[in-house]
This record gives sequence, structure tokens and C-alpha cells, in this order.
Amino acid sequence: MIRRALAPVLLIIALVIPVAAQERVTVGTMRATANGALFLAAAQGYFKAEGLDLDMTAYASDKDVVDALAAGATDFGLAGFTPAAFNLAGKGAIKAIAAQVREKRDYEGNEIVVSNAAYARGVRKAEDLAGKTVAISHFGSAYHYQLGQIARVKRFELSGITLKPVQTLESMARAVGTGDTDVAILPAQYVRELLIANQAKLIGWYSELDEQQLGALFASAKTLQGRRETVEKFLRAYRRGAADYATMLRIDRYGKRVSTPKSREVASIIARYALPGKPSGAASVEAGAFYMDPQAKLDPADLERQVTWHKAQRLIEQSVDARNVVDPSFVK
Repeated sequence: MIRRALAPVLLIIALVIPVAAQERVTVGTMRATANGALFLAAAQGYFKAEGLDLDMTAYASDKDVVDALAAGATDFGLAGFTPAAFNLAGKGAIKAIAAQVREKRDYEGNEIVVSNAAYARGVRKAEDLAGKTVAISHFGSAYHYQLGQIARVKRFELSGITLKPVQTLESMARAVGTGDTDVAILPAQYVRELLIANQAKLIGWYSELDEQQLGALFASAKTLQGRRETVEKFLRAYRRGAADYATMLRIDRYGKRVSTPKSREVASIIARYALPGKPSGAASVEAGAFYMDPQAKLDPADLERQVTWHKAQRLIEQSVDARNVVDPSFVK
């Protein structure tokens, strides 16, 4: 009775009181499936539900993303851990507040692929990479770091490898496919294309050897200092996107990825942002999805290892402290 009596009054109030203005927030990122949690949160209206009007800008590289964030062009940035990210975070210009994707055992991530010629010469296992020529995107990239960890695990010297920085993933795939290099470490979708064309051989997953936090959601120092409530709202929306992303990560008892109507829907949404116009985009996203923590939790211990390695290689400033890369108030 009371609820029925109040209903018309509530309806009138809803009609006469204007909807609260949404707060505008800007985020920079790349058109990459690794940023799927952000795309899902945007498409599903999770930011709007928090009262945020999201403005996304696509950049050409992870370095461009964090440079723009530090310069004040954006409030947030979603990017991989690069020397630029570590240096800027070490100086306090940006801070990591949540996780992007990662390498995790039993989940397909980056893969070690060798040219047909190298395979014929006996490059069949990770330890066989010693002394070979390897294509990377650039010095300090995730692929460079992963090669360094393979060398550590398999006990050979990274200095004995000839590194060929070729800038892009497409160029890395082309280099190993044509035999210009012996080896490359690439995301699954690039490896599949090489295997289908019989241009290379797969010798293993990186996650079989080591685990790694690949990237993070960063916020600028200005945003963290002056708009903490906004950061909390943004994180709530982003974590809902991460939970949706996790529907693509179900595996069966044989370790095979399980496809469901929900996972296919999620992959289709991500593909619209990351692979626009590609007919097979959704299937590619679902099949090659990296692992992501469903609550977007960061791994500070792994960041410590990464910072230590980058400093040893003199790729980042010696003053960088891994504890300063993250904002501890947001890292549980």
C-alpha cells in the first residue's frame, strides 16, 4: 500500500529533477586485445553507471600512452610495462593502480616460434635459443625481457644472442617467417598465421617457463592527488570489465580453452575496438586471450623482478624503485 501510494510521487520527482551531469575522464590506450577489460567496461556502460563520461584515445605504442599520461593529455592510461613506464613511475609522474593482462602457467600467451630453417638446424627447445638471432620489437620490450628470462631459466648468456629490433609485431612475424631471423616471441594470433602458412614452427609457450605481469592501468599523479573519488569510480568500472574478460579464460581438464555464448559475446565486443573491420576478429580474440586476474590485481613481486632486470640491462634509470611504480593504496 505504501509503495503504491509513493510510486506516482517518485515518478514525478524523476521527471522533474535533471539527471546529474557525468564527470568527464580521459584514458589513453592502444587498439589491442590486451586492453579488453577497458573496452568491455566502456561498451557495457560500467563507467556511465559510475557517473563517468569516458573519452578514449588510441595511441600507436605503449610509450606514447604513458608519455601522454605524464604530460597531462589524459587522466588514465592502459599500457604494457616498458622502460618509459618504469622511468615515469619512478619519478612519480604516473602510478600503476590495477593490472592489465599477464603470463600465467597453463594459459596461452606469448609463444616461442622459430623459422623453418632454424628448426631444420635443430632449434627445437627453449635452451636451443642460445647463440641464435632473435627478432624483438625494441630494446626493453616485453619480448626482450622474456628472452632474458628464458636465458636465465635455461642457463645461457643473453649476451650471446643477436637481437634484431624491428619495431612492430608484424615485422617480427615477417622476419621469422622469411628466415631473416631464427626466432621470435609473439602473441598467439601471429603464431597461428605463421603456422597455417607453414612459415615457422612453434616450440613452446613462454608461460611454461615463467610468469609475468605484462601491463597495468596507470593514473597520472595529478589525477591521484586531486580526484581520488574519480579514481575509485574508474577502478570499480574497470574491475567489472576485468570480470567480464575472465569469461574467456575457462579451460577444461585437458587444458583446452572452453568457448561459451558469453565468452563469444565478450570476444565480439573486444574485437570491435581492437580489430575493427576484421571478419574473424572475435574468434581471434577468444582464441588468443591472455590471462587476466578477474579483479585486476597487480603482482608487485613480479614488478620488483622486472625493475631489477631492466636496471641490470641499463634500460631504465638506476634510481627507479619498484615500490614507487605502484600506488600502494590501490594495490591490495
